[in-house]
Amino acid sequence: MPLDGHINPLVPIIKALLAGGDDVVVATGAEAAPVVARSGARLAVAGSGVGAAFERLARRTRGNPGDGIAPERINHYFFPRLFGEIAVDDMIDDVVAAGRDFEPDLVLFESYTLVGPLAAELLGVPGVTHMVGPLLDRQILDLANDAVSPIWRTFGRDVPGCAGLHRDVTLQVCPPSLELRQLPAGTALAMRPTPLPTTAPIATGRPVVYVTFGTFFSTNLEPFRVVLDALAAEPVEVVATVGEKQDPTGLMSFPANSRVERFIPQADLLPSCAAVVHHGGAGTMFGALAHGVPQLIIPQGADNFEHAAICEAAGSSLTLRPGDVSPIAIADAVRRLLDEPSFAASSRRAAAEIATMPGPAEIAGTLRAMIAP
Repeated sequence: MPLDGHINPLVPIIKALLAGGDDVVVATGAEAAPVVARSGARLAVAGSGVGAAFERLARRTRGNPGDGIAPERINHYFFPRLFGEIAVDDMIDDVVAAGRDFEPDLVLFESYTLVGPLAAELLGVPGVTHMVGPLLDRQILDLANDAVSPIWRTFGRDVPGCAGLHRDVTLQVCPPSLELRQLPAGTALAMRPTPLPTTAPIATGRPVVYVTFGTFFSTNLEPFRVVLDALAAEPVEVVATVGEKQDPTGLMSFPANSRVERFIPQADLLPSCAAVVHHGGAGTMFGALAHGVPQLIIPQGADNFEHAAICEAAGSSLTLRPGDVSPIAIADAVRRLLDEPSFAASSRRAAAEIATMPGPAEIAGTLRAMIAP
């Protein structure tokens, strides 16, 4: 899917495949062209894009899709509808046409791209599900299976369960202690979700707290303002990144202990961080875990609530749900993360697990061996 949080996790395996001499074509929406270009792969434009898909869903609902749904049901709602019925219908013809032209040996797809399993089926090659977070609840998969079944039948195929996900190979990126579910079918290959730290933890004068709300939710600057104000009187240094498309001056005037930028690579920032405040996106979550940094997660939507739940269960984070967010609650939570050693200890355990997981280059070699004649 042409969303940063969906395509960026695939870039490491794309680069690893290319480095091993493989040819890679990425079928996705046109808005993802810059990311695909930076990966070195070729682009095959598929579908009308996520914005158009969301508009189709909005027309069907006569309002804001998902409005009024409990946070725990967000994926139950959007996964079968937006990523199933609408996106598969929108993308399948373009994806299969690109595949017929390319003649691939396998189709690799991120776990929200439900067009991938059908494309692999129609092209007659193995499908590889690349998780972008933990495994989804089986009920969500069953709902998606029902949603895409009519589309599969138009091609004379029966959907094999789980909307076609996990039938062949699944790349699991969640460290074992945070993965609460069992793979429903197929073969599992563990793969490290984020680059390993290249810099040892950096000691600073005062604790550094990193604040980000990712790319999808950063268009609203108000959560940043609430967090900056909440930490203004705390003995910490706050670094916030609002995203390359946002203007930091929209948050002026910053508290004296705050620095606001558009973008700073996580690899450069996380080694000096004592805590991270974020929305619960997979990229930030795994990056913080890989560096052993405790997290305060303030979920905004999508899979954020799921990620918050697994990190909190592992003891590496605290969560503030909608309705619980206030300056006092934020300041209290950050103090706990900094003062109670258990959060850092749990985060370091997850970091140790991530460090032992195979990297993309090793997984690329495994996939290559699986399809070798």
